[in-house]
Amino acid sequence: MRGLTTRPAPGRSRDKGYAARGTVGLSARGGMGETNRVRGPLLLLAALGLFALLDTNSKLLSGHYPPQQVVGIRYATMLTLLLLARLARPGLGGDLGTRHPWLHLLRAAGMLGSAFGFFLALRGLALAEGYLVYFTAPFFTLALAALFLREPVPASAWGWCALGFGGVLMSLLPGLTGGAPVASYLWALMGTVCYSIVMTINRWLRHEAGMARLILWTSAPGLLVLLPFLMESWVPPGTRDLAALMANGVFSGVASLCLAGAFRHASASRLAPLEFSALAYAVVFDLAIWGVVPGPWAMAGAAVVMLSGVMSQRSARAA
Repeated sequence: MRGLTTRPAPGRSRDKGYAARGTVGLSARGGMGETNRVRGPLLLLAALGLFALLDTNSKLLSGHYPPQQVVGIRYATMLTLLLLARLARPGLGGDLGTRHPWLHLLRAAGMLGSAFGFFLALRGLALAEGYLVYFTAPFFTLALAALFLREPVPASAWGWCALGFGGVLMSLLPGLTGGAPVASYLWALMGTVCYSIVMTINRWLRHEAGMARLILWTSAPGLLVLLPFLMESWVPPGTRDLAALMANGVFSGVASLCLAGAFRHASASRLAPLEFSALAYAVVFDLAIWGVVPGPWAMAGAAVVMLSGVMSQRSARAA
């Protein structure tokens, strides 16, 4: 689920230029017509499915390869695809340069921390458990927006945030009391906080449109940082595993394009509730591959988290 993207950050701004998972500057325009009412949600569901495939594939690979190799090959694949696409069609995806290099580098660091956090978390957690922690990202973003962007946040939004964290604790309580690896939950929390920082940075970068810039400024710095560690701990993959490692880059890249399209055809407020359908993908993959079925506490907590997420965003937008 951790790609080149981010969810819309809550706050007073009416700018719809945020796509879930980080497509900065791709605005959703009003009055798109009836033909596009279904296209946006369908593209979002396709993107979430691809990100679920990315996470499932990463979890399967996590038992055989170090995180720097899995994430590094994903970045290298995305950069290669970007280069090939721009060779075939010059200028595709917009400009590569930026007026805010340090913000992009900080964003790249946040994305790298998020990718590592969730990779290490999913070694010990079911997908659905990791996703429940991840769903608290909008709550952290609300706090960061108030702290750094000086956006007023109504008391009702804070109340929904508190309820959302309570829902997460409700979902994870059986695992925490039953001997589940606490470190995995902490890794998931670290990944979520890093992701929330990325969402906040995206608010500052919202006027710099273009997928090519996002891919380049996220993947290239990340790959440069990982390269020494990747070479030191390299595990030679077979042909099949190499294809699986490279598939992560394809999943992430195509999902980002789907998200860009989704937020061109529908508003952030219309799409935000659908983002929680990612949990359905996680439950399906958990059951199909690992035979894991979420318990009643997990399902009840998930319902609380989803309700809180939707209502906190609505409260913040109404402020």
